[in-house]
This record gives sequence, structure tokens and C-alpha cells, in this order.
Amino acid sequence: MPKIKEKISIVIPCYNDPIYVTRAVDSAVAQDYVDLEIIVVDDGSNSETKAILRGLEPKMSKLITQENKGPSAARNTGIALANGEFILVHDSDDYFEPAFCTKAVEVFSRKNDVKAVTCYARWFQSDRQYRIFKPPGGDLKDFLIQNATLSNSMFRKKDWEEAGGYDEKMINGFEDWEFFIRLHANGGKTYVIPEVLFHYRMRKDSLSKKANSKKYDLLKYIYQKHERLYKSHYSQFVNHLLGRIEQEEREKLKNADKIEFKLGNRVLQPLRFIKRIIHK
Repeated sequence: MPKIKEKISIVIPCYNDPIYVTRAVDSAVAQDYVDLEIIVVDDGSNSETKAILRGLEPKMSKLITQENKGPSAARNTGIALANGEFILVHDSDDYFEPAFCTKAVEVFSRKNDVKAVTCYARWFQSDRQYRIFKPPGGDLKDFLIQNATLSNSMFRKKDWEEAGGYDEKMINGFEDWEFFIRLHANGGKTYVIPEVLFHYRMRKDSLSKKANSKKYDLLKYIYQKHERLYKSHYSQFVNHLLGRIEQEEREKLKNADKIEFKLGNRVLQPLRFIKRIIHK
């Protein structure tokens, strides 16, 4: 196995998260990779969160405080000040298994075309309520269709610089997907470690749920921003959109049939009751 020397910078943006950020920082500290630094960016949090972060500061390499600018700006701030060759963006309410960093850097050391490394994830609401998510990974053509990785993936700092960082205008979500499109625009792939090494907390107030409420505005922004890339993959993109429309139409018909069946039952139920009484 190749000797691994590169430093990893784990960047944890935090905004008003006094409950879960301790678990996130402890997850970073618990990584079995030797050469790493932990950078927490306080993105204008409330006083309760600031108090928690002050208590956690001895576990960090850097604690950066700024006014609230959103997740893209917080990530860019932390990455810009990072000393590592590799960056792992780590949201404040999620956590990794200790082996992730070591296994991710090993993938980089074995494969020349890797732009990002991710893994299987456990999406959970509680210990008993969860599902396993397996991101597909892939190259640019895959990312033009969907975000084919986790937002909490590892990439090289120099590739982040070449891509231009996260789009700070995207404050309502999908900023990670848009970044990964640019990360893969000139080639390379995202590789998926086929193990559950990440735990994603499914919260009612999560940014991903807010993003879905603005989904079509965000999609329009991404499609227009990357018009050239989508044109270069025109046939694939059109087939994807038509496939989604067809699937949604099938779902609508299926749901309509269910509604009609339920309505029919409700209408006929009183008549059946009367029929039973008459024939007694």
C-alpha cells in the first residue's frame, strides 16, 4: 500500500446547532488518520451555540467566527484557511466512522482520475428509523443529471481552487451539487467506498428539505449557469428529463386510480349497507 503523507483538513461549518455539533467535532477527532486538522466555522450562530463552540475549541485546530453568510461562504472561508492537501467538508449535525479519512486517501493514492471520494451513508431519524443510501458516483455526465455523491465528500484543495469554490449566491440549497458539476467539468470521477462510513441526520428543519421547496428555481439556476455543459450532453439530458416526466405521469395515474377506487368505495358503502338490511 502506498505511504500516505498528505494532510487532511476537516472543515465543519456551524450555524445555530448547539445540540449536534459536539458529535460532529468528536467524529472528526476520532478519525484514525494521523495528519489532520479540524477547522470549525461559526457562521453567525446564536449565543448558545457560541458557548458550546468555545467549550469545544481545545479539540479544534482553528475556530473561525464570521457573520451569517450561508453554507457556501462558510465552507469557502474554512477551506481557504486550510493547510491540508485534502478537504473533507463535514456538516455540524452529521458524523463519520473513524476509518473514513484513511480509506478515502487510499483511494486517491491508487487512482489518478479521482476528483472526490464518498461512501455509503446511513440516513437516520433515530436508531430504529433509518435507511442506507448508496450514492452512484461517476463523472460529469452523471453529475449533470443528479448530485451523484454526498455533500460531505473528500476532494483536493487545489481542485476546489480550480473549480472556483462553492457558489456563495446559492443560499437556499443545491450548492454542493452545483460545486461538484464544476469539480468534474474538466474530467475525473467520484469514487464510492462500498461501506457505511457516514451518518446523515434527517432533520425536519434541514436545508435539504428547504431546498426541495425551491427545487425548480434551483434547477433553473443550475441549468442556465451550466448551459454549455448541458448542451454538450444534450441527448442524455433530454432523455433524462423525458424519463422523469414519464415516471411522474405514471405516478399521477396510479394515485388517481387509488383515489377513484376509494371514492367509489365510499359512494357504494351506504348502498351496500341498505342492501344488507333489506335482505335480512
